[in-house]
Amino acid sequence: MLFWILVAALTAALAVILLYPLLRGAKAADNIRAGEAAVYRDQLRELDRDLDGGLITPEEADYARAEIGRRLIAVSADEPAETPKPARHHRFTEAFVLLVLPVLGLCLYLTTGRPDLPSQPLEARLENPGNDVAVLITKAERHLAEKPDDGKGWDVLAPIYFRTMRVSDAQVAYRNAIRLLGPSPVRLDGLAETLMAVSDGVVTEEARQVLEQSLTLQPDNPRARFYIALSMEQAGRPDEARQAFEALAKQSPSDAPWLPLVNQHITMNGGAPAGANPAAPGANPSAPGNPTQQDVAAAENMSAGDRQQMIRGMVESLDAKLSEDPNNFEGWVRLVRSYAVLNDKDRAAGALKRGLAAFPPPGEEGRQLLALARELGIATEGATQ
Repeated sequence: MLFWILVAALTAALAVILLYPLLRGAKAADNIRAGEAAVYRDQLRELDRDLDGGLITPEEADYARAEIGRRLIAVSADEPAETPKPARHHRFTEAFVLLVLPVLGLCLYLTTGRPDLPSQPLEARLENPGNDVAVLITKAERHLAEKPDDGKGWDVLAPIYFRTMRVSDAQVAYRNAIRLLGPSPVRLDGLAETLMAVSDGVVTEEARQVLEQSLTLQPDNPRARFYIALSMEQAGRPDEARQAFEALAKQSPSDAPWLPLVNQHITMNGGAPAGANPAAPGANPSAPGNPTQQDVAAAENMSAGDRQQMIRGMVESLDAKLSEDPNNFEGWVRLVRSYAVLNDKDRAAGALKRGLAAFPPPGEEGRQLLALARELGIATEGATQ
């Protein structure tokens, strides 16, 4: 019953707000005309003062008085004809606001709403959160507020914070989990990723130290090795970065999900990607932007500057091919990342927008493109428009 009383009160308040400009229309018009007439009368008095003070000649005063008088008569003559119009003009609109609009709203609620659903306060939802991430986070935060030394709670909450883009909270949660439960590769890698997210995808010195600590616990940790190689690439040391990526590619299984990304970085740093042999399983030498065997052989004898120029040419060639055939998801991933590695954020953002036009965000491919943009620190505002 309280709900329906509240709905009725809100409907009545909304009707009053909508009707107020209509009901005061005639009065507003009268106020405007009265204000105009008062202005003209003030002008007549000001004109007499100027004439007495010798600021204008009698001929100029007569001409101005005649013009002001004409306008004053026009305003006064309009008053009787305009007064009754607003009430007749808005009668249908008033009836619509008072009767039709509430009925339409009620029918819409009864059709699409759930008036039979009982209220469920936060405490009840916390008891049975289901798949509601916001409620799960609230429940975990309440638990940790009471028991801040529960390391397992911080360990569970940290990745949830990170997935919901609460990076600063995720960083605090990872640090608490490490302090209470001790370092582990998963916790250290998670902390490093939060540090990189805060710095727009840059592997900072602190993040690198955390990753190196992770490698001491698990030397074959592919995630930590990838980010350390990426830090060399970002520091402008392409040869060291290429060697690190190549070592990671050799260590990785042929069907490792991260291997295509590693190969992209090997290519961007002037190397030959693992599995470039057409006979190798999983290789796709015909994919747009993949270097040919001749390209790889030529790159080995080039200087760093020439190699970089060759890479940029390959990226532009991939861009042109995707403009002709945009239905290539792997090509868009490669293009966005390539422009980011070349430190051309404007073109990377443009490629992201074009890729999202071909693979909209509601789909899995679109979500992967947006996740890639966040990883690389590419602005996504307006990319989905």
